[in-house]
Amino acid sequence: MGDSSSEKLIVVTRETDGVGIVTINRPKSLNSLTRPMMVDLAKAFKELGKDKSVRVIILTGAGRAFCSGVDLTAAQQVFKGDVKDPEVDPVIQMEQCPKPIIGAINGFAITAGFEIALACDMLVAAKGAAFIDTHARFGIFPSWGLSQKLARFIGPNKAREVSLTATPLSAEEAEKLGLVNYVVEPNEVLKKARQLGGAIMKNSPDMVLRYKSVINDGYKLDLRQGLAMEKERGHKYYDGMTPEQFKKMQEFIAGRKKPSSKM
Repeated sequence: MGDSSSEKLIVVTRETDGVGIVTINRPKSLNSLTRPMMVDLAKAFKELGKDKSVRVIILTGAGRAFCSGVDLTAAQQVFKGDVKDPEVDPVIQMEQCPKPIIGAINGFAITAGFEIALACDMLVAAKGAAFIDTHARFGIFPSWGLSQKLARFIGPNKAREVSLTATPLSAEEAEKLGLVNYVVEPNEVLKKARQLGGAIMKNSPDMVLRYKSVINDGYKLDLRQGLAMEKERGHKYYDGMTPEQFKKMQEFIAGRKKPSSKM
């Protein structure tokens, strides 16, 4: 399907409250990704990650799909292009982005779209949305992490079922398995994502970035290595704190109301 050359297929909106919204905007093709769209998506996350005015990023799709995967009419260009260049790889740029990324899954997230969803830090999905892995159906080898991440997120048996049968995983089931944080009405998806973003932004900007990093980096390690990494980063953080920072921390704690004794 043709797209208007004047229409941006990856739209980046910076809102005044510190939220950056990235929209995959090719609804007539169910937001399937061309090579230039992948490059623009990678660039969007790299730029928002560096933008000090942006504290939380929401990723969504226009129309009735989140992302239906790679545009297979241009498959050779996509799979044999400069795919090894991390600068133009959207999943690598999402994984390297220091800001929390909330996926607002407004519809189907299929194959590459599923992998992009797995690169988000939290997911809000619409009722009726679904995650589908069609790698096995079309003879495409996964390269954006689906074969490794899904088993770690929902357990190996369920992941094997989803990937080897290529059958949909509903948003509701994904929520029960802990992959999706919230399932809401379709017209509430962005609102709920913004609420999550607002709750994040009430906290220390510096510590939110450090906390996301230590969780995500630790998840790639075994527990022993992860605990050692947490301790090492914790010591480094406290060693670098000034007396003024400690004083501010104490003032903040002292200024809070005493918690109620009622449970």
